[in-house]
Amino acid sequence: MGKDVIIALDYPSREAALSFLDLFSGDTPFVKIGMELYYAEGPSLVREIKARGHQIFLDLKIHDIPNTAAGAVRSISSLGVDMINLHAAGGLAMMTAAAEALQGMPEPAPKLIAVTILTSLNQDALEQELWVPRALTDTVLHYGQNAREAGLHGVVCSPLEAGMIHARLGADFLTVTPGVRFESKDAGDQQRVTTPAKARELGSDYIVVGRPITKAADPVAAYRRCMDEFVSK
Repeated sequence: MGKDVIIALDYPSREAALSFLDLFSGDTPFVKIGMELYYAEGPSLVREIKARGHQIFLDLKIHDIPNTAAGAVRSISSLGVDMINLHAAGGLAMMTAAAEALQGMPEPAPKLIAVTILTSLNQDALEQELWVPRALTDTVLHYGQNAREAGLHGVVCSPLEAGMIHARLGADFLTVTPGVRFESKDAGDQQRVTTPAKARELGSDYIVVGRPITKAADPVAAYRRCMDEFVSK
């Protein structure tokens, strides 16, 4: 896997998601299927999109006791997806069990990554709502260190933290970064955001882009702009 743009298919139905993908007659973009779409349509849609030739990041953010998390990873892996994730806040034992569940699975096994701190959160929310007294960047790095120790392939973090993760945990430790907008002032419900070009400069390996592409007047043009700014330059 190299640098790529992952389109977030944040749609409520199979019909809406496939109609969007039908726009890309000359491309098979890497896509993210999250909770909204997966809970509405289930594994059959994942298999259908995979059969169309798309790489898939199945974004279900597993967070449970170690045995349950491991079972979930085994079940998800059978769908043939390319990337899955869990919450680093679940702890080292949970992440280790999930990583061990991939051992012995048919190749190619999916990349397993851990969500550090959601990009919708900032320092105030971390301290006042979650009662985490540490600096946000220190917490992201600590969660990343735990994920690396557990045997995961990388983390979900803000582009603003990608360089720090690579500096401490290595260039081969993947950074998958949501919170990307063409204009940083158009942040929506995100807090820690930047542009595709800046995310590349900061060291992101993958950017996850939703509404700036899916809600664009010309989604294909918006996707190609992202690819140009993040991958091609």
